[in-house]
Amino acid sequence: MQKSRPVLLVVLVMIALASVACAQQKASPPGEASVTFADGKTVTIQYSRPSMRGREIFGELVPYDEVWRTGANAATSLETGVDLNIGGASVPAGSYTLYSLPGANAWKLIINKQTGQWGTQYDQGQDLARVDMKVAQSSTPLEQFTISFDKSGGNSATLKLAWANTIASVEVKEKK
Repeated sequence: MQKSRPVLLVVLVMIALASVACAQQKASPPGEASVTFADGKTVTIQYSRPSMRGREIFGELVPYDEVWRTGANAATSLETGVDLNIGGASVPAGSYTLYSLPGANAWKLIINKQTGQWGTQYDQGQDLARVDMKVAQSSTPLEQFTISFDKSGGNSATLKLAWANTIASVEVKEKK
């Protein structure tokens, strides 16, 4: 019996390590998107990047006409050191959470004042703004959710949310 205890302990440790490894593989990896304007001011978005893994995304995994955490895991955060105009909405310098409202033909980006919460803890009363996004279809599916900025001038960029065959975008401008 004494000889089997170390073997049993090794087996239990291996099972525990395998469980942790599997859990880590399923978690969505972190992502970051940032843009720096001509005056050196930066806007940064921190988010998690879920994968398609053969699933139907919009309209299924992410239902239409329901608020989505815009990524996975913790809420997607936006940090800006400068006042912005996002899709026509005034966004003062500070920290925010981004949610979205995907639809079959139209999307809205939700800029929420509550920060630090888990992605599913949405409080509509904390919305700073809801802005319309342009929606386009990609001919090639994107496996992993991606947020990016395409700089369009010294003080402007296009914020893009892309996953599966969908690309939603909105203009972001530094307010002067």
